[in-house]
Order: sequence, then structure tokens, then C-alpha cells
Amino acid sequence: MDHSISEIAAALGAKALGAVDIRVSGVAEPAMAGPEHLAMAMKPAFAEQLSAGRARAAMLWEGADWQAMGLEAAITAPRPRFAMAGLSAMMDRGQGYKPGISPAALIDPHAQIGRNVTVGALAVISAGAVIGDGSVIGPQCFIGCDAVLGENAYLREGVRIGARVRIGARFIAQPGAVIGGDGFSFVTPEESAVERVRDTLGDAGEAKGQSYARIHSLGSVTIGDDVEIGANSCIDCGTVRDTAVGNGVKIDNLAQIGHNVVIGNDVLVCAQVGIAGSSRIGNNVVLGGQTGVSDNVFVGDNAITGGATKVLANVPAGRVMLGYPAMKMDSHIEVYKALRKLPRLLRDVAALKKAVSNGDATE
Repeated sequence: MDHSISEIAAALGAKALGAVDIRVSGVAEPAMAGPEHLAMAMKPAFAEQLSAGRARAAMLWEGADWQAMGLEAAITAPRPRFAMAGLSAMMDRGQGYKPGISPAALIDPHAQIGRNVTVGALAVISAGAVIGDGSVIGPQCFIGCDAVLGENAYLREGVRIGARVRIGARFIAQPGAVIGGDGFSFVTPEESAVERVRDTLGDAGEAKGQSYARIHSLGSVTIGDDVEIGANSCIDCGTVRDTAVGNGVKIDNLAQIGHNVVIGNDVLVCAQVGIAGSSRIGNNVVLGGQTGVSDNVFVGDNAITGGATKVLANVPAGRVMLGYPAMKMDSHIEVYKALRKLPRLLRDVAALKKAVSNGDATE
């Protein structure tokens, strides 16, 4: 499938310049682009690489001198990276799933399948499940009993959705995502060493081995509209109430959302983030890669955590946090700078002690 420069610009609400009837069938980095590609030269540094390729047209920033770059046509936008979101949707060739329901799929007769739904080979859809119109259920997916999936869902290979999970419209799940596994919740007959440490902040008391009893997850998971979950990420069921994820949340690969967690709207959860049970995440929060959020804490609206931040206490709205334990980013940077100076400071202190000691000896 190919598109003319004018067609692409019109679809993106961008500006088409030059020979707008040129047709392209894909996108490429500037140095690797051929005549059939639209080169992605959205910054001056990228545009410098155009001479190494053979592109006739490129996506550029607003006001770029495309003719001086040797191009025959260009698409310009005030925010090219945002325009790329629409462009990538136009150019996405998909996974090649055949439309319709595969004869190798197993669908319970009591499941409700909407109109224009695609179900891949070896997918299983359980009794009482509801699949919204226009959804794509990839091969080897599993949909549990009474689960509800909104319209235009897109599940890649091997996605697992547990019983009674409720998901809104336009949900996307990457391969291996698991929604609705039981929460990690166990209890000992008597107070455990871990509980004692939390109460005393360090004293575990006399060690006593105990076996763990399992607390079953009686809740499920509720997810809003326009949510995406990355490959091999997991969202656990709630213990009594549902674990809840708001609208517009985007979760990267290998993230873990624990039982009873509540996540607000338009939150970004980057790769390898772990959110422990019963924590609450506000709206428009960004959790950088490998952020860890302890249990039963609150992260306020618009807060941001840097990579590998460990949140052990509540975070106010709008706060930017970094480090372990998490602290305001500017404070953490100041502490880090001081830490780097610590060896020199210790050498200076040792030299001063030696000088004072020698002075005492002389007297």
C-alpha cells in the first residue's frame, strides 16, 4: 500500500510542499531511505544524513529549507513527532492476521462475539465472555469466564485475560501480557518477622519459621478506555475489590501492577516498573523505567519519577522524584554531587587529623 505526499499530509493535518504527487510505500531513517520511502528527518541533526540516502521526500520540521536538502517534496508540521503518531498508524502493516474466526479457535457457545471480530488459531474464549465489535483476538490468546472486552480491542499473540476482567474500548495488549492473575497475598498464623520489621523499622525480633497461608483474590481487574499494556506485563486481581486502571494509561513491557492498585488517567508506566499492592497512582503520572512503588502509598497527580527511583512514601502532586529512597530530584542531585566529593573530603579530614596530631606531639 502506498500513499501520495498530499494524501499523507491531509491525513495528518500537516503541510505538503513540492511534488506532492510523489508516492511512498514506507518510512525510513534518512541515511537508509530509498526513493520509495518518506525519510524521517524531523530534526536538523537527522536532516544532515539525507545526503547519504536516496529519499525524494521527507518529514521535516516547520520552516525547514527542504529544497536546499535536495528533496523534491516535503511534509512539515509544527510538532513532527506528534505527526509521526498518525503517520505510523497509516504505514503499519500489522501482524498479518487473517480476518474472521479461525476454525482452530475454541469459542464457548455461551460467549458473545461482536461484529467483525477476528479470532486467531488456538485462541480460547470462555463461557460468558463478551468481545466487542471490531476486536482482534490474536492466536493463542485466552479470554476467561465472564470477561468483557470493549470494541476495537487488539490482542497480540498469547495474551491472557482472567475471569471477570472488564476492559474498555480500544484496548491494546502486546504478546504475553497477563491481566487477572491472583495477587501475591499471603499471611502467617502469627505476626511475621517482616511485619515486625515494618513496625520497628529494623528489629526482626526472635526468628520463628512459619508457613504461609494463601489469601485468594476475590476481586478482578477493571480497565478503562484507550489503555495499552506491553509484552509480558502483569496486572493482578484485587483481594476484595477490583484492581483499577483508568483511561488512557500506557504500560510498557515487563511491568507489574499489584493487587488492589488504583491507577488514574493518562499515566505512563515504563519498563520494569513494579507497583506494590494497594498503592494509588494519580492522573498524568510518569513512572520512569525500573521505578518501584512500595505498598499502600500515594503518588499525586502529574508526579514524575526518574529511572530506578524507589518510592517508599507518599509523593505530592507535581513532584519530580529520583533515587533510593526517592527524594526531590534537585535534592538527589545535590546529594549525589556531595557523595562524589566524599572520598576527597575524607582524605582532607585524615590529613587535618594527622596535622593536628603531629602538632600535639610537637608540643
